[in-house]
Amino acid sequence: MSEVNTGRRSGGWTRFVTARPRLSLLVALVITALAVFAGSGVADRMGSGGWEDPDAESTYATTALEREFPASEPNLLLLLDSGSRSVDDPAVAAEARRLTDRLTAEKGITGVGSYWQTGAPALRAEDGREALIAARIEGDEKAAGEVLDRIAPAYRGTHGPLEVSVGGPVAVRHEMQSIIQEDLLRAELIALPVTLVLLVMVFGSAVAALLPLGLGIVAILGTNAVLRGITEFTDVSVFAQNLTTALGLGLAIDYALFIVRRFREELAEGAEVREAVGTTLRTAGRTVLFSALTVAVSLAAMLVFPQYFLRSFAYAGIAVVLLAALAALVLLPAALMLLGHRVNALDLRRLLRRGPRTSPRAEGAGWARVSALVMRRAPVFAIATTAGLVLLGLPFLGATFGTADHRQLPAGAESRVVQERIQDGFPGSPSGGLEILTEGSATPAEFADYRSRISALPEVARIDGPVTAGEHGYFTVLPKGEAVGEGAQQLVRDIRAEQAPFDTSVTGTAAVLVDSKNAIADRLPWAAGIIVVVTLLLVFLLTGSVLIPIQAVVLNALSLTAMFGAVVWVFQDGNLSGLLGFTSTGDIETTLPVLMFCVAFGLSMDYGVFLLSRIKEEYDSSGDHEQAVAFGLRRTGGLITAAAVILALVMVAIGTSRVTNTKMLGLGIALAVIMDAMVVRSLLVPAVMKLTGKATWWAPGPLRRFHARFGLSEGESIPAAGKRPGSSATSAPAKGEGRDEDRDRDTAGV
Repeated sequence: MSEVNTGRRSGGWTRFVTARPRLSLLVALVITALAVFAGSGVADRMGSGGWEDPDAESTYATTALEREFPASEPNLLLLLDSGSRSVDDPAVAAEARRLTDRLTAEKGITGVGSYWQTGAPALRAEDGREALIAARIEGDEKAAGEVLDRIAPAYRGTHGPLEVSVGGPVAVRHEMQSIIQEDLLRAELIALPVTLVLLVMVFGSAVAALLPLGLGIVAILGTNAVLRGITEFTDVSVFAQNLTTALGLGLAIDYALFIVRRFREELAEGAEVREAVGTTLRTAGRTVLFSALTVAVSLAAMLVFPQYFLRSFAYAGIAVVLLAALAALVLLPAALMLLGHRVNALDLRRLLRRGPRTSPRAEGAGWARVSALVMRRAPVFAIATTAGLVLLGLPFLGATFGTADHRQLPAGAESRVVQERIQDGFPGSPSGGLEILTEGSATPAEFADYRSRISALPEVARIDGPVTAGEHGYFTVLPKGEAVGEGAQQLVRDIRAEQAPFDTSVTGTAAVLVDSKNAIADRLPWAAGIIVVVTLLLVFLLTGSVLIPIQAVVLNALSLTAMFGAVVWVFQDGNLSGLLGFTSTGDIETTLPVLMFCVAFGLSMDYGVFLLSRIKEEYDSSGDHEQAVAFGLRRTGGLITAAAVILALVMVAIGTSRVTNTKMLGLGIALAVIMDAMVVRSLLVPAVMKLTGKATWWAPGPLRRFHARFGLSEGESIPAAGKRPGSSATSAPAKGEGRDEDRDRDTAGV
């Protein structure tokens, strides 16, 4: 009865999406055009920060200092180079004062100070040839970027005896945002034509190859429109656009491969077009929906974190996954209804083919041999692949977590050059160190006592202040060693542990890092718990097994070890930095591993669902466990490999970015996808399922009944109105019955 009801529901959906295919495609075209309009300019509304916890002590202190003492938190630095002259030369000083006065008069600028006004040693280079003008641009990231765009051209370049360069945190973020946009466009120009060529090779038919590419474009444009709407209510990171492109293309291709393959199989069996579409939606379509849910859940887990950098990827990821699935389940069936057998048209591979077309049986023979070999030597493959993956992940045990800075930018970027010249040539960075905000009244003696106790801390190099205004004040503390090193982070904790007769709050780069790490550590168990629990539930609903969901979680996590090991070995330790064109910072940005885990785990589940659905379908039909595993690998091995290669190439295109974090994200996930498809799905999963035998499918009676009522699995059930001759909606065939032809049938190219 359950299968009949499922078939009827599927039949209703089939009738809905195929009743008027031309109207469906026309409506989709109009909506896509509106999405282009709605999503235009979305990148300009995005931010390039978002690594800090908005509720942290450091964020509160930064906001208060910006309000009460804007000069204490400069985010704009003008580096003035006097060439061979001294910065104290009268002509140099006169021009510098003129630029300082001009900057002071600019709208949106506050807290302007320069070496020529204050004489502060921190604003003068040690060689006396360079000096700084420091200021603060008011407003949020978007407003500050607009002010920078307006004023920077007027200051950058030659002014009399001075050469002026623009730097500071605002300039770093703004330049990073511009580079990401440029690199994303280049990645799209690389990925789209390469993807089309690969799809033609996979499908053979140019017509079939265009379908997943079209779905991907629809998903990307729709997600841009969604993100544009979200920016009206909250901050969104510009980095999220990279995920939109990668997942939009990758998942649309995955889903289209699965659906188009099944549709072509049904046509090859002699089904009419409408019947083939209906069967495809009831089988592959159901799997696509299930897969989209698992990926969306993995990405949604990032919503538990307070940093808008991570939340942005959840917004973009959930939107693009659901839109890709919607396009695959609505637009693609409509297109297949109109194309019918013409989906196989324009076989471009025949131009390169010599001799007769390879038979379907031969095309699947390679994966049949792989499955036979793996299951014959299951213990060897299980132990060897597990040991290899664990070994590849060992470098991650030495991971050090830090924060993103100017070194994310390419070596020639202006704001990076300015920051490096300040660090190398100035006695103390005006935007570095720690600030201690004080609130409440205090006597000079109380301030002096507090300052004395802070200066006595082992990691303090120098302490200045207090600077006071009413009941607010602040101290500036320069730590020994690196500004965000372990010593500076410990200094933050030590300062916060000191008692004072007034309220204190600590901020600065190291304080932001400490708070960010604490926020991630506090919420990471919740995010992991959400992913694990929902994955266990969804895979149980798919398979009806207790053991398979546990296997899925463990093996998915194991597939990510190579990615995390490579991230540390390459990006933290600096191996291959010259080849890949980045500067190693000696650490990994704190939020990146969380992001990469959620994305890569979701994609691994995507491939896992494809494989398990076909194994389950065969097991329900034949009752033969080993035959079902071999059948699933044979029927999906080529599909999963093709999808993984295409998605990996898209991620590699993203990884050509000149911004280090984007490069790490793209190349890391590309490696994870390849390892999952070619090692875990092809070798480890069948080996483990061989070892667990028929116990793989065990579930206690109550759970079996729960699955029978609520389970969502790919099946062959067909409603009475659409039954093929000789088929039954209410009874499964006997063991092996009616499956020989199906097992031998492989669509060309997949």
